[in-house]
Amino acid sequence: MTDLTGKVAVVTGASRGLGQRAAIRLAEQGATLVLVARTDAALETTARSIREKGGRAEVVSADLSDPRSLDAVVVGAARVGQPSILVNAAGVYGPLQLIKDSDPREWIDTLMVNMVSHYLTCRAFVGGMIDQGWGRIVNVTSANALHPPGPLHSAYGTSKAALNHFTRHLAAEVSGAGVTANVIHPGDVKTEMWADIRAKAQRLGAPAEPFLQWADWVEKTGGDDPEKAADLILNLMGDEAASVNGQFLWIKDGLQAPIPSWSVESGSLPWQK
Repeated sequence: MTDLTGKVAVVTGASRGLGQRAAIRLAEQGATLVLVARTDAALETTARSIREKGGRAEVVSADLSDPRSLDAVVVGAARVGQPSILVNAAGVYGPLQLIKDSDPREWIDTLMVNMVSHYLTCRAFVGGMIDQGWGRIVNVTSANALHPPGPLHSAYGTSKAALNHFTRHLAAEVSGAGVTANVIHPGDVKTEMWADIRAKAQRLGAPAEPFLQWADWVEKTGGDDPEKAADLILNLMGDEAASVNGQFLWIKDGLQAPIPSWSVESGSLPWQK
């Protein structure tokens, strides 16, 4: 594995799930961690796991649905150094509602957490990565954004589709600077989000049957091993991944087979020669 000693990694959503696992794995490779989530108490569990193994972790409590919270993240990172790794794993599923019946605040908050907060953290730290000549940005997306749109989950699907396209723009801007930006689908995992989706679908009944079928499938199969997503993130840190930029990436041997995302290169546009 790549030695990350001397590098600072910011991980959002670090109090649970993939964010927590990614943070611990990055620390095991020598990185200093800046752990970001809404509550200090939950973050301290992650920080304790890192410190018990001799690692260093800075805890930053921030509600990423509020852009003003970014100041705390930047200040917290500055206490340990210039970040060269950013893993945006913070995410919510948001409302399971028809657009005509949706709660505007909850719908917008979903986009704020799942997409706008990622833009804000990338904006805050990518300049420093370019100056250093090395950086890795990993935004956690979902295969949901590649599936045909359906009813009830417009907030989540829209937020992930927007995140995908934003990351492609960012990748185009950092190309050749020693910095990469990619999105990953972490697999179909039994997480708190999975439980949230199942609970909401059960309350809705028949209209949410596709969501119940997905939740039952994940439960019956046991779901994907969450360590596979952490493995993928670690693989992106290595020199051999320096050319992997602007891509939608899948875990190895996931329950869901990879489906097409995008492959059109800018040079193939008809007006470019």
